[in-house]
Amino acid sequence: MPEKKEMLLHVPYPLDRTLFLVGMMGSGKSSIGRRLARIYSLPFVDADREIEQAGGGDICYLFDRYGERDFRRAEERVMARLLDGETCVLASGGGAFLSALTRQAVKQKAVSVFLDAHVDTIIRNTAGRTHRPLLNVDDPAAVVRALSDSRRPFYEQADIRVKYKEETMGKLLRRLVAEIDRFAENRGK
Repeated sequence: MPEKKEMLLHVPYPLDRTLFLVGMMGSGKSSIGRRLARIYSLPFVDADREIEQAGGGDICYLFDRYGERDFRRAEERVMARLLDGETCVLASGGGAFLSALTRQAVKQKAVSVFLDAHVDTIIRNTAGRTHRPLLNVDDPAAVVRALSDSRRPFYEQADIRVKYKEETMGKLLRRLVAEIDRFAENRGK
């Protein structure tokens, strides 16, 4: 059976700065970000890939080798560099927005979008994945719930918030585009 081709709308990007996606691991920042970049004809940047390139290894390796504290410091430096770059759709790592330095830089140089996926969606999307160092434990669902609760106050500082659980990708993208348009319109007033 032929593969179904995904039909994406193409619309002008209504902002003058980077679109910075925040949210839990497994919330879809990378997959949604790639599609938003195509919709807006913008470059897509995956911060985790940039960190891996800068650090010379995958996220798990860097986490194990340097520990979370030093990993987060390096992540702050990569975020600052990316935010100083060209306008793009930037998918951040799940913990990047916890940094006060990163949040401040995002406020100045980007528009942040909290992809507020339901915890069940996150658990489903991360099940069986071994490339997420914080979930390589006996009960990853418990870790997801705890991280979601502790990180929510930071994520809620984003400029835009879109909650979802079971929406199709098309419906979610239409909602995101509408929210981004609404934000841009209100910002212009």
